[in-house]
Amino acid sequence: MTPHIEAQRGDYAETVLLPGDSERAQWMAETFLEVPRCVNRRRGALGFTGRFRGKPVSIQATGIGVSSFLIYAHELLDYHGVKTLIRTGTSGGLSQDVPLRGIVISSEARAEGAISGQVFGLYQPAGPDQALHALALRRAADLGIACSAGLTICSDVFHHPDGRARFDEPMALGALAVDMETSALYRIAAQFGARALSLLTVVDHIATGELTEYSERQALFTDMTRLALEVAAES
Repeated sequence: MTPHIEAQRGDYAETVLLPGDSERAQWMAETFLEVPRCVNRRRGALGFTGRFRGKPVSIQATGIGVSSFLIYAHELLDYHGVKTLIRTGTSGGLSQDVPLRGIVISSEARAEGAISGQVFGLYQPAGPDQALHALALRRAADLGIACSAGLTICSDVFHHPDGRARFDEPMALGALAVDMETSALYRIAAQFGARALSLLTVVDHIATGELTEYSERQALFTDMTRLALEVAAES
């Protein structure tokens, strides 16, 4: 066991999907995995292992933000020998070209600013495993799942005093969406020599002011979860 995960060695598959929300992790496991079993309940951060199209796959909730995310990602990579991490997260839309409820594949992630990206150089741009990225684009096309690929921004602060204005520069750079974990995902995967990919669903839109209802959010993640699992099964 690790300080934050009660699972034993071998309880996690080599490929792990990483939603933030434990309710989403449970929904994903119960909806899509064959014979899922719960391998972690510590601190309410639920983890599950099952099979998708015959391949072992795990799903582990990571909480909100870089600090929480890095705890779970580090312990999965360092202790449990995980080789591939696929984030299945929520995001705020920054581009008019990305609709509310749309799926974004993060081709490059940058921290919001130098102060918010201090953890082992998170301020520097970081990217996904290119083979996983290409596979996600192919499988999305095969499945008829509309998605956008491009730059995403990673922020440490949700309720920021500067409001929408803090995203003027990222939007001018063409950033598609903002979340709170992806730059950490790409950086820690590189540190451990692992593969990583971030898939994000737009649940609120900073550019347009649109919002989804929380009650629709599990069903809203169907396409993102299907895409992530198809990539997991073929990677």
